[in-house]
Amino acid sequence: MIDGLLALHDVVAPALGGFLVVFLRVGAMMLLVPGLGDQMIPARVRLVAGFALAAAITPAVSTPVSVGSALILTETIVGLAFGAVLRFLAQALLIAGMMAAQLTSLSQLFGTQEPSSAIGNLLNIAGLCLLMATGLPLYLVEMLIRSYDVIPLGSIMPGSDVVRWGVARLSHAFALAFGLAAPFALAAILYNAAMGVINRAMPQLMVALVGAPAITGAAGLILMLAAPVILTVWHGAMIAVLDDPISGALP
Repeated sequence: MIDGLLALHDVVAPALGGFLVVFLRVGAMMLLVPGLGDQMIPARVRLVAGFALAAAITPAVSTPVSVGSALILTETIVGLAFGAVLRFLAQALLIAGMMAAQLTSLSQLFGTQEPSSAIGNLLNIAGLCLLMATGLPLYLVEMLIRSYDVIPLGSIMPGSDVVRWGVARLSHAFALAFGLAAPFALAAILYNAAMGVINRAMPQLMVALVGAPAITGAAGLILMLAAPVILTVWHGAMIAVLDDPISGALP
């Protein structure tokens, strides 16, 4: 029986060690990845999801025999970097919604713990649902498997490449947020121009009381018409990053 247990140990120990090495990168990424890593999901569910992703990735990765502190540190940093890149783009919906709310007088409506906007919360939840419905776990598995070809186990990109990568992805997220909020910005410009003309023509009229319901109704109408386009554009950008997350980092 002892011989059988020793033989089982010789088979299970390398596989378990490889799984734990892969989980270092996967688990760190799960802290920041949108959808699966959000705080609204219970910690136990996120942990099980991380184990499932690591189990799917382990057979495709050649793992080292021994695990040292340097390997733990580098793999954790790489996982956090990938999660942060995806989180940057996920926040584009919240930024766009906050901009739209500020422009159309709908800011801080239905806020929870922190000041937020109804438009931002709605777009964020809808975007995460769309991302999960289109197979986010499969995209993550494919992305992580390919990440080992670019950043092998135990290695990490130079600091200059990491900075260039982060700045490129962060600027892309802000540019995307501004583009998604463009319909609301155009409506706000037209509204303020019209209110200015009316105020000059009839100074005795309380234009703020007249215009507030108009801009609120216009914002709701624009959201209804533009939300499918906004979510489609954001989803395409997110899939592009999942397909090539390193773009903008390497020369």
